[in-house]
Amino acid sequence: AMGQTLTTLNISALPVLIGAMVDEFSIAPTTVASAIVIYSIAVSGFIMLGAKLGQKYGSTTIFRCSTILLLLAAAMTASSNSFRWLLVAQGLSGLGAAMLLPSLVVLITDNYSGHQQAKAIGLLGGVQAAATVATILIAGLVGTHLGWRYSFGLIVPFAALTWLLSYRLTPSEQQLDLKIDRIGATLAALAIGLISLGFNFINEWGPIRAFATAPSGPLGISPALLMILLGMLGMQLFIVWVQHRKKVNKAPLLAIEVIESRSERVAVVALMAIVAIGSALNFMIPLYIQMVQGQNSLDTAMALIPYQLSILVAAILVIGLYRRFSPRQLARYSFMLVALGLLVLALVINNQWNDSMVIVSLILIGLAQGALVTLLFNVLISAAPKRLSGDVGALRGAARNLANGLGAAFAAALVVGLLSASISYEIQDHPEIPTNFINQIN
Repeated sequence: AMGQTLTTLNISALPVLIGAMVDEFSIAPTTVASAIVIYSIAVSGFIMLGAKLGQKYGSTTIFRCSTILLLLAAAMTASSNSFRWLLVAQGLSGLGAAMLLPSLVVLITDNYSGHQQAKAIGLLGGVQAAATVATILIAGLVGTHLGWRYSFGLIVPFAALTWLLSYRLTPSEQQLDLKIDRIGATLAALAIGLISLGFNFINEWGPIRAFATAPSGPLGISPALLMILLGMLGMQLFIVWVQHRKKVNKAPLLAIEVIESRSERVAVVALMAIVAIGSALNFMIPLYIQMVQGQNSLDTAMALIPYQLSILVAAILVIGLYRRFSPRQLARYSFMLVALGLLVLALVINNQWNDSMVIVSLILIGLAQGALVTLLFNVLISAAPKRLSGDVGALRGAARNLANGLGAAFAAALVVGLLSASISYEIQDHPEIPTNFINQIN
């Protein structure tokens, strides 16, 4: 639980502190989204490698090493003297999380089974939601009254305590003779990186045709689109390579058995869908409150808490519904609830965040999101044999963090693009606005 919390602290604090980082580094809000994308690329691109390292050297050992990496990354973030240095720190933090997350699943399957295992998975999801709530509140308070750096500085002693307590864990089994698939690791990292960066640069370089500010591409096509297409091709090559490794009796980077059935593939797609929606919402709410309404980090935290608390409640309570409803029924009802919540939010939001219907719609989305994330993870881990629990953890982490990065990148491109278009239209429609005022618009 402390390991799960450690991976949550960093990524949950970033959206709350958008305004403070924009002011200190003189950057655009979308640039802060790049930090989230860099973190997500590092996690999703290297988490399969992290799972294999856990198999080779033991998940307990890798757990300890990853806590040290996360400690160093938090210290680097807190002491960053430029946004580029902060991006490096976020990449390091992502590498630490990529090593840590698969080990959590192995530790659960090693110590729990049956209904206890389902409860442990639900509690792990609940811990993540609880950590998100706590981080949002603490980052809001500390960021408003002391500064954004202190929010990341607090992660350092927590990581140190997690590392110390990890020596009370039972040592995991090691497979020192395991040969790690380096080609597969390279293909996975490149493919995921290209897809994530492509979505991240859509707003700057253009979705199809290249903007004037974009690097030159063939036939005037946007480099962002080319990166996404190359990334998708890379994912296909990775799958072909994994299948080849299996045929020649060599250990692949990801056991193909964990996504072999149609239900497992659908679960992964559904997981990515709900995580991307949640990530987009987590980016748009702080952006709206801080950039549009001009409020501070604490106001952002208070607005996000009901939403995150509903995720926490659903992650724990959905376990009690497993005996009454099938996974398919629960997933359908949850996605319907997400759609309803988003529709209500779109209709009632009107520059007043304390409107009761805004809070109700966020709670509806949060309940469905918490139920879906826990349910879909349970579907994946129940379908796979225990020996592949590390691969399931890697698959879950890769899917979640890729979707998390894509959700933030897409939200940044969509929202900022719409706001920019709206402002440009209004300027053209109102020639009485003074030129010197127009020139001040960022």
